[in-house]
Amino acid sequence: MSTLPLIGLGQPLVLIAGPCVIESEEHVRFLADEIRKIAGPYIFKASFDKANRSSGSSYRGPGLKEGLRILADLRRDIKSNGCAVLTDIHQPSQAEMAAEAVDILQIPAFLCRQTDLLVAAGRTGRAVNIKKGQFVSPYDIRHAADKVASTGNNNILLTERGSSFGYNNLVVDMRGLEIMRDFGWPVVFDATHSVQIPGGLGHASGGQPQFIPTLARAAVAAGVDGIFVEVHEDPERALSDGPNALRLDRLAELWAKLRAIHNLVA
Repeated sequence: MSTLPLIGLGQPLVLIAGPCVIESEEHVRFLADEIRKIAGPYIFKASFDKANRSSGSSYRGPGLKEGLRILADLRRDIKSNGCAVLTDIHQPSQAEMAAEAVDILQIPAFLCRQTDLLVAAGRTGRAVNIKKGQFVSPYDIRHAADKVASTGNNNILLTERGSSFGYNNLVVDMRGLEIMRDFGWPVVFDATHSVQIPGGLGHASGGQPQFIPTLARAAVAAGVDGIFVEVHEDPERALSDGPNALRLDRLAELWAKLRAIHNLVA
């Protein structure tokens, strides 16, 4: 846990960034290095398995064993630069294994009410990032955090990623960011999943990446503690969530603007 950046009131804005899913070990290392050149110390994010793809034939990732090996090796190599590693888990049985490989366990939005999963993550002692489900109000996500805290683990992050707004659309209520911060845990804004169009392509989700900077700037101005962005050098060829990913060559400009806004409102 010593590599985990300090997150919260009075601390610098934290960046969580990386590809949606592990496409290959080489790709993970390429993106991790490129993002570090732009952001300095940050939290690298990648999934070893995407268990909730729209289509059963979609690419899911290398799986638990190989994916955690890749992430553990990356963590070992980047921790000296002040960077940390995050991945999501889908079953309570994955918590201990993932905790040995990464610094932060993430609870996917669709699973944010799963008590056994939340408690298992909390018991590892690792930081736990809870993605607020599209179907959960900002007031109610506190119950999920309380489940983690019941284990004695208060290393909790709450992440906003948009709320369902009719079919195949999401909307962000910026009031929710302040509501969640009032619970006492740091709040992160997921700027890429918030522009997702769930199921918008029929067989997969679509997205409106042109709105990533707009929503990210608004969230930082509202006082969030961190920004989450899925990044890819060629989103059109990404194996998962490419339509809502931020193109790598646009990260530097966006991150500079977000840090400037944070410094003004912090």
